[in-house]
Order: sequence, then structure tokens, then C-alpha cells
Amino acid sequence: MENQGNVKQPALWLCLSIVLFLIISFLLQLLIKGEPDVHMTLFFASVFASAMLIIFNKTKFDLIEEGIIHGCKIATISMMILMFIGVMIPAWIAAGTIPTLIYYGLKLISPSIFLVTAALTCAIATLCTGTSWGTAATFGVALMGIGGGLGISPGMTAAAVICGAIFGDKMSPLSDTTGIAASIVGVDLFDHIKNMMYTTIPAFIISSIAFGLLSPWNKVGDISSVEQFREDILSTGLVNNLSLICFVTLIILSIFKIPAILSIIYTSIVGLIISIINNHYTLQEISGFLFGGFSKADLSQNIASLLNRGGISSMFFTLTIVILALSLGGLLFGLGIIPTLLDSMAHLLINPSRATICVVLTALGVNYIVGEQYLSILLAGKTFKPIYDKLGLHSKNLSRTLEDAGTVINPLVPWGVCGVFVTSVLGVPTLTYLPFSFFCYLCIILTVISGFTGISITKNGDPDVA
Repeated sequence: MENQGNVKQPALWLCLSIVLFLIISFLLQLLIKGEPDVHMTLFFASVFASAMLIIFNKTKFDLIEEGIIHGCKIATISMMILMFIGVMIPAWIAAGTIPTLIYYGLKLISPSIFLVTAALTCAIATLCTGTSWGTAATFGVALMGIGGGLGISPGMTAAAVICGAIFGDKMSPLSDTTGIAASIVGVDLFDHIKNMMYTTIPAFIISSIAFGLLSPWNKVGDISSVEQFREDILSTGLVNNLSLICFVTLIILSIFKIPAILSIIYTSIVGLIISIINNHYTLQEISGFLFGGFSKADLSQNIASLLNRGGISSMFFTLTIVILALSLGGLLFGLGIIPTLLDSMAHLLINPSRATICVVLTALGVNYIVGEQYLSILLAGKTFKPIYDKLGLHSKNLSRTLEDAGTVINPLVPWGVCGVFVTSVLGVPTLTYLPFSFFCYLCIILTVISGFTGISITKNGDPDVA
């Protein structure tokens, strides 16, 4: 969003005070509550920014309203994608697609190369479900038990779980962070995912090699807990090969570059048809699933936490963060806060390498200062989109960097939302698994290398850009 022509350019001190307020708000909540309340911080930051602009910059309230409205307006498609993803998840679960992929994925576990297969299994599970948290809380817990039985360091096992889960989270069209990163800079969801392959797949391959070297090759071990998990999945009655049509359909639509919303709608419809044929769900039950999420009684706690989810209502938390963040973004951009800050360092942002470094440092900074991955994506994305446009760089370079430096690092922040969650469910301190979380480091390293060398950097007007 460009600065409105009739807006008085705010002083640099005023811009810095507003940004500082946002940072201090998160830090205070972190000290007092132990975790930041993203919603309230964004809300009060918007109020503070508005008050400062009105008092010290003599900005009219009409212009503040226009900034907020514009910020929300550009998020319309983003919010629609998130809601359709909320519909797609229960449709795939009801059809049996997600349970079936998990069931077959669990066959990959091997004691001799345990860490490799643990990472791969978690990657497949998260790729299918779109939730790294759900994978950590279910597959992760089971794998921690197996790793303990094999005598493997808890830190190594936890790192393998995290690396696989984060890989799947980045590459899954069902993931909310993936959807936000793509939509915040105006990139097609599947173009974003395909572009991430340049850094994400090499990072996962190198991480797998490292886990292979650390795995206990001489172990046979007991994987009865994995077999029990597979039996529990099978007992749901949802596992069926016909359901894999949904997954195949999504891949085909992605190959033919069908827009994300249409792909999600089509595969959701396929899933609903299969669920009616296979599991005989009524239209009333399906309607309930689509809004409130899939729900099936008599499931074990682990299976229920993995399958009883989704629905439009499940996206409300993320949607409200997006609305509040983009409302604040509309203020910061439309009323000259961010443009003023960018002007102060414009002489530095003159090439792709410097722009990449700035995005990486901003995403890392937000993660480590406020412990929030959503905000790192939203703020860095909105801040540097104009810079990438000015340099003639395609926005999918920015969305990839946002994920490479924003999404992957949060599990490594002891006070980060994801870091706290992983520690609580796996029972392993962040600093214990941090040294072995190779995938997280490699994504950052590879995206920086890409920025400096120009490898996989796409410019506007390149033949592969539509």
C-alpha cells in the first residue's frame, strides 16, 4: 500500500516510538503472562498508533479509517483461502484421505535408521494434515517413546520430529502459515509451495543424511507403539484407498496451475462425494463438519486430537490475527510509518542480497523478540513487499524467505509459542533439541545463499512468471 498523497509524513521519532510500543507490548506480556497475546497486542498497537498520529502528526481520523479499511480489503482473498482450507480439512478426513495417508506413512518407521524415518513420517503426516502441532502431539509422542527404547538421545528424537513436522507444515497447502505467507504478498498458494522446493527440499535431504549418520544402525528395537497407532487409525473405519483420489486430484490441479481457491474447492467436493459413498454421511452431518470440524465419537485421545479438527470455525483464531495485523499494517503503510522507516535505510536496500538479509533478520527478530511466527510473516511481508517490487523481484521470492526465516525458527525459541508447545508435549527442553534441528538452520542458510548468488531468484518479467 502506498502512502496516501494528502498525509503528512510523520517524523522518524514518531515512527520508531510506534514500532517500539509494539515490541515492548509483546515483551511485557512475555514477562507477565509467559506468552504474548497476539490479538490484544495488535489491537492496542493500532489504538496507540492512531492516537500518536492524531496528536503529534495532526492526522485526520478519516484517513486512519481509510488506512484500516484498505489494509483489510487487500486481505479478502487471504481470508477466503483460509476459510476454504478450513472446509477442505474435514472433507479430507471424512473421506478418509488424511487417515489413509497417515496409516501408510507409519509403515516407514525403521529402528536401524530411526531418526530418518521419524522425520519422514512426521513430514508426511504434517503434509497431509497441515498441522505441525497435531503431528508433534500424536506421532511425536509415540516416536519419543520408541526413541527412548532404542537408547537414542531425546534431543535427537525431538529434533527429528520437529524437522519433519516443520517441513510438512511449510509444504502443505492445508497449513495456515503457508497460506498466510503466500497471500500476504499476493502470490498463488501453489506457486509459493513450488518455489519453496528450491530451499526446503535440499534442506530436508541434508538433514536426513545427518539424521542417518546419527541413527543406531545396529538396533532392531520394539516398534509396537507404532503398530498400535496404525491399528487405532485403522479401527476408525476411515482408511480406504478410494480416498487417495483427493490427494491425486490436488497434485494434478497443482501441476496444471489451477488457482488455489479452485483447487481447494474441487478437492473438497471430491472428498465430500467419497465420504458419502464410503461412510454414508448425511448432508446434515457434512454441514456440521464443514463449519465445526470433523468429529467422530469413541476415538482414542491421540487419534481424536489428530482427526477431530478442521472446519471454518477452526480458522477464526487465524483470521482474526490476519484482520488485526492488516488493520495495523494499513495504518503503518498508508499513514507513512513504514515508508518513513524504509526511507531511512533505502540506501542499503539496493540489491536482492541485502533485501534478503533484511527480511531474514526482521523475521528472526520478531520471532526472538515477541515469540510469534504469524507476526513475523505478516509484518516482514507487508514491510518488504514494496522493496521487492522496486527491485523488480517477484513476490514469491519474498514469500519463500518469510517461511525460510519465519516459520522454521519459532520451535527453536524457548519462549516462542511453538517452542513452548513442543517442549510441553514432547517433554524435551528447547535447548536440548536445538543443536540437532538441522532443517531449521539449513532453510535460513540456503535462502541467504539464494539471495546472494541469485540462484532460484525470479524477477518480474522472467519467462516462468505468468
